[in-house]
Amino acid sequence: MNKVKIKQMKELVEKLNAADIAYYRDDNPIMTDREYDKLFDELKKLESETNIVLSGSPTQKVSGEILDGLTEVRHSKPMLSADKTKSVEDLVKFASGRDVLLSWKLDGLTLVLRYDNGELVQAITRGREGIVGEDVTHTVRTFLNVPIRIPDTRPIEIRGEGVISWANFEKINLHLEEPYTHPRNLASGSTRKLDPNESKKRMLEFIAFDLVTDIGLSKKVDQLMYLAAQGFDVVPFIQLCSGSSAETIKKAIDGFEPKTYEYPVDGLIMEYDDTEYGKSLGSTGHHENRLIALKWQDELFETKFRGVDLATTRTGMVSITGLLEPVTIDGTVVSRAYLHNLDIFDDLKLGVGDTVKIYKANMIIPQIAENMTKSGNYDFPMQCPCCGSTLEIRKTSGGTRQLFCKNPNCTAKLIQKFVHFCEKTRMGIEGLAESTLEKFIGHGWIHNFGDLYELEKHHNEIVNTDGFGEKSYQRLLSSVEQSRKCTLAKLISGLGIPMVGRHAGRDLDAYFNGSWTEFENAIKSGFDFTTLPNFGETMHNNIYKWYADAEEAKLWRPLLDKIEFIKETNTMNINHNTPLFGKTIVATGKLMNYTRDEIQTKILSLGAKPASSVTKKTDYVIYGEKAGSKLTKALELGIRTLSEEEFEDLISQ
Repeated sequence: MNKVKIKQMKELVEKLNAADIAYYRDDNPIMTDREYDKLFDELKKLESETNIVLSGSPTQKVSGEILDGLTEVRHSKPMLSADKTKSVEDLVKFASGRDVLLSWKLDGLTLVLRYDNGELVQAITRGREGIVGEDVTHTVRTFLNVPIRIPDTRPIEIRGEGVISWANFEKINLHLEEPYTHPRNLASGSTRKLDPNESKKRMLEFIAFDLVTDIGLSKKVDQLMYLAAQGFDVVPFIQLCSGSSAETIKKAIDGFEPKTYEYPVDGLIMEYDDTEYGKSLGSTGHHENRLIALKWQDELFETKFRGVDLATTRTGMVSITGLLEPVTIDGTVVSRAYLHNLDIFDDLKLGVGDTVKIYKANMIIPQIAENMTKSGNYDFPMQCPCCGSTLEIRKTSGGTRQLFCKNPNCTAKLIQKFVHFCEKTRMGIEGLAESTLEKFIGHGWIHNFGDLYELEKHHNEIVNTDGFGEKSYQRLLSSVEQSRKCTLAKLISGLGIPMVGRHAGRDLDAYFNGSWTEFENAIKSGFDFTTLPNFGETMHNNIYKWYADAEEAKLWRPLLDKIEFIKETNTMNINHNTPLFGKTIVATGKLMNYTRDEIQTKILSLGAKPASSVTKKTDYVIYGEKAGSKLTKALELGIRTLSEEEFEDLISQ
């Protein structure tokens, strides 16, 4: 019965969401208010009867909170992979004498969903080595089909794949200025967005394939049926009994045609139906022995080798990318192939003009399979593309040879300083994420902060960089131009002076009237920064140490003639009648109605002073979810604490 009702719920969610889009976005209603209300009430009734609520349901409201970053979470059990093969015979051998299930190997972002008391409490990415993932609950709640409430009230963990259907992928790409090349990339990027409302636009779905928690179901089939009964979309599968012949198994494998399935896949999974037997087989550090993945055979394409492109990373390691004559693979033009290390490059014996065969590993990443010509006469460049230093060859712990820049002052190693400088809450240059900055710096286009304002010199190179095009280049240039006008507070917080962040930047902005000249002259004249409120000896020393550092000066000094200082607009309210006027307030933890910058602005508007650390001079601490040491210290010092609700009540008086 539940299965029928779940299907009805999904149909109602689809109809109601289509009506919402037509009404609110397109201003073209497709049903009357009465019809809408009738369907809405019918959906609520079904949700009550089944005790299942789907994430796409219009009965639920998505939080508008934008996170500052993703929190790391340790998995309860390691999320290991499946052993992989490209041989059908290996699957025949695996299935021999046992009942097995054959299903799609979904190509998206693997997730673990945790439920407690029937409610979705956490969603986690696979993350590093399947041990530590990232909390993406805020975006998973916006998926089209994730049950945010299920009938079973026991603590339950479910594993599955975050995916985007091919149909929705095409729809989304039509509205993107820079289309994605594969649904997997779109699913991964969308799930990890900090703004759930942006993620919601991407029409993500969750396909369950594994019950992590042991609830006494000893058959894989029963586990999947259980998940379906809880409201999950389950990966399609077929059962093969222990007596299945090799011919039957091969025929079953051939029956899985990727072009007929609505979601992207990169192979098949075979797993033992007897879960206890599967567990008894144990695992390696990489994969569980209870299942095996059949990967598709790679199709080879012929092209010509043109040369290499080098880029220096923050560790000093230099990546090698092969440049190719453009060739179309799976509808996309490929002109570059990543060469993992110097050993692979040498083994291929490459030379300009050589005929090479390439493929897309996992149908995504271009690789060179073989060199048909093997001239081996390519004159490999041994200079760092960023600083020009001679490169050296080092052996990694795995025994492979990699290229490294040995210059300790190579700008490419300062990547985090540029990331910090460009952040939204500092100079606010959008389009320069860490990965993009690493490319630009690694190629030698950026050496100091001032170079960020001369990117037009590298127009041709940038628009031909992976992930870029003319439109994304223009957006980046526009963001750079907007950041030219900045406050002293934003610049100081972006310079990365230890312990001198946004709060201190605002204090220095106010004291020196928004003038860089006044701030620098104060340093030159030996100004005592400890005379300023909330400035201690360490902060004072850090400012002088930073200013005296010649290498640091090479980063920031070329910037000064590229920007224009404007006055800080977030000033303290001079109305003495506000209940918090003149008070020093620290905000900590995740607030529901404010971002970090918004709460600081709100505090200033009340005539109060926002601070970053809790001291005896602190008057109030506003705390939100996951408040940590600052709240603890406030309680120890006897400082009055306010929940967000209490803060709102106080300021409304």
